[in-house]
Amino acid sequence: MKKSLSTILILLGISLAAQQKDDLKLWYKNPSGTVWENALPIGNGFQGAMVYGNVEKEIFQLNEASVWSGSPNRNDNPDAKNALSEIRRLIFQKEYKKAEKRINENIITKKSHGQMFQPVGNLELDFLNHQNFTDYYRELDIENAVIKTVYKIQGVTYTREAFMSFPDRVLVIKLSADKPGKLSFTAAFTSEHKKQEIKVENNNELSLSGTTSDHEGIDGKVNFNALAKFKVNGGGIKSIGNSIKIEGADSVLIYVSIASNFINYDDISGNEKELAKSFLNKAFDKEYNNMKKAHIAYYQKYFKRVKLDFGTTEASKLPTNERLANFRNVSDPSFVTLYFQYGRYLLISSSQLGGQPANLQGIWNHSMNPAWDSKYTININTEMNYWPSEKTNLSEMHEPLLKMIQELAQTGKETAKVMYGARGWMAHHNTDIWRINGAVDGATWGVWNAGGGWLSQHLWEHYLYTGDKDYLQSVYETLKGAADFYADFLVKDPESGWLVVVPANSPENAPAAHQGSSVTAGSTMDNQIVFDVFSTAIKASETLGKDKQYIDSLKTLRNMLPPMQIGKYNQLQEWMDDVDDPKDNHRHISHLYGLYPSNQISAYKTPELFAAAKNTLLQRGDISTGWSMGWKVNWWAKMQDGNHAYSLIQNQLTPLGVNTGGGGTYNNLFDAHPPFQIDGNFGCTSGIAEMLMQSSDEAIHLLPALPDALKEYGEIAGLKARGGFEIKDMKWKNGKLVAVSIQSNLGGNLRLRTPNQIIPKNKMDFKTASGGNSNVFYETDAIKKPMMAKESTIRPLNIQPTYLYDVATEKGKIYHFSIKE
Repeated sequence: MKKSLSTILILLGISLAAQQKDDLKLWYKNPSGTVWENALPIGNGFQGAMVYGNVEKEIFQLNEASVWSGSPNRNDNPDAKNALSEIRRLIFQKEYKKAEKRINENIITKKSHGQMFQPVGNLELDFLNHQNFTDYYRELDIENAVIKTVYKIQGVTYTREAFMSFPDRVLVIKLSADKPGKLSFTAAFTSEHKKQEIKVENNNELSLSGTTSDHEGIDGKVNFNALAKFKVNGGGIKSIGNSIKIEGADSVLIYVSIASNFINYDDISGNEKELAKSFLNKAFDKEYNNMKKAHIAYYQKYFKRVKLDFGTTEASKLPTNERLANFRNVSDPSFVTLYFQYGRYLLISSSQLGGQPANLQGIWNHSMNPAWDSKYTININTEMNYWPSEKTNLSEMHEPLLKMIQELAQTGKETAKVMYGARGWMAHHNTDIWRINGAVDGATWGVWNAGGGWLSQHLWEHYLYTGDKDYLQSVYETLKGAADFYADFLVKDPESGWLVVVPANSPENAPAAHQGSSVTAGSTMDNQIVFDVFSTAIKASETLGKDKQYIDSLKTLRNMLPPMQIGKYNQLQEWMDDVDDPKDNHRHISHLYGLYPSNQISAYKTPELFAAAKNTLLQRGDISTGWSMGWKVNWWAKMQDGNHAYSLIQNQLTPLGVNTGGGGTYNNLFDAHPPFQIDGNFGCTSGIAEMLMQSSDEAIHLLPALPDALKEYGEIAGLKARGGFEIKDMKWKNGKLVAVSIQSNLGGNLRLRTPNQIIPKNKMDFKTASGGNSNVFYETDAIKKPMMAKESTIRPLNIQPTYLYDVATEKGKIYHFSIKE
């Protein structure tokens, strides 16, 4: 009997829906073995776990966000103030190596260079006689934030399921077999901490207590307690030494809680044991399915705000590690969807209200001495972690970073005063859970003093997306304090007369013409950041109707900053002198901060600078470390070059070791610097969003950088734009917009830039745009005309023509548009 066409179409629709749902899973046919980067991450912003999925010895590697080495401390170097004038004199005299020596002696800290984010330990489950298994499968379902492992042994199907409960603050593990009495294993905690105690309590509860490490002269004083409690259905339970043995069970539930004595960066007086016990006791009496349902509901409240569909191909049917290996050579558009949504999953899982910000590894680390201490590197990496937060509709996940910035503003006041005799607040290139602000590591990295200035822009960015004036009032003094520091710290360059940052550097690069030293005066990135700091303080003051004289003083200072310069190779200069090497492939291209995340370099307002930025990108090349390639995706998206941005995504989604001299991605889709750094994941998620929508250059630009590989068909819903606008739905076909709906949450003018003509579907004040955007959230500051080297032959780029529209919107209304036939 033949099926009707409508039946076929319905079945096809069901099939496609199922495929799309399956595409939001990382899945594998093999266990992780001993490789941490094969394990799968779960987290609730406070606890994190890497789940190995091993059959004989299952491992849940555990982290808690406040488990750091050391204890409250400061690392300012007061010698800096007296040495500052001589260091500046040496730099202006171009005695860079001598200045670098004095910086290492007098500015770099003589105390701690920052503390380490450390693991808690492992919960290990040993299953006897589980060597010969078949039909193995494991997955991380990022639509539900649940991990599952399934396998068979001698006709018995074993299933393990785990999630890190958001509402209950515990790890929940369910172990089951499809035949009664077949579940037997031994459970134990292990930990590498020197100060630790593992014991069994009440015959069904494991306890791991410990104290974090001493590090660089700072005593480890963070006490933590991990508890695991077992609920057995059928079979028996008993303790053997410091482990628990389960025999002949039908199913077992394990609840794991972790807590520390950390309250805030200056207070570790909490009671970790009482807190861990309270989490455990509240969760233990709850029914598993109810906990799982509440966990998924909490998570999906955030995750489901954004939906993305690029379509699917046969390649999507393969396991994740095989898709990764093939991605450079086959069409697999839904793998881009998976990677984009995985970044959002990781941010939700590692950054929650009231917790710590995502660090260099998010919330997942198995090493007692992790690379770069797994700290907060604030000359790019920490900022990149939060690039997706506002635009991908995860504004609440931004809160831990915004809170840390406020805390750094407090500790940074003393740093500014003690080290530089300046008002306001500042931070150098690195911080940790104790909110240190001193200069660490060495002159090449640590003398850079714009960490606070760059971070402060996140406070302003949050306001631009939310329009919350009460919030802006609460952070106003912090924005003002960042500007106050520079108002005091800037000095006049004796050659040009401009106000410049000295000492400065362009993280973490060192030109040969500067004697191989990174130390300089007025690097381009520093000038750009100071411009933004002054501009946002001015706008915040104007928005709140405050401090008119203060505004005027900052405008005067801003006018004395150096312009950006175009050098002899038609490049955007990285330094004030034209010493860029076109063969320099350094991973940092810090002077393109002005292109992204800032909006100082524009295709429409500063076309020569825009062209120079492209030349810089081409000269630096594509292949680099993971986070660097993630940043480049955003830059090429801003360049409106979707194909180049997509090639960077392909480079990023390449197994580690394939890109010679560069990063890539591990099998669990963690970014490889190498080693693992989570910023590349977040940077690439941001870049994919920038390819589809940008809200800079005074407009919401739809499909600014759509690559050929994704042109055929696509749909996205939920992206947020500055000014309180939300893309409720946007569809395209063959590279052209088909339909778009936009909600205005704040009202005001909606300026749209589109690749093809659109028309309104419902009645609205719709017209071709002209002049400046009247929406106050899209005001831009005039950038000085660039200075150009005599050898420069720069010409503006030919970019794709677009259509520009203005729509007068009302708060809360949705506006629908379709293609003009």
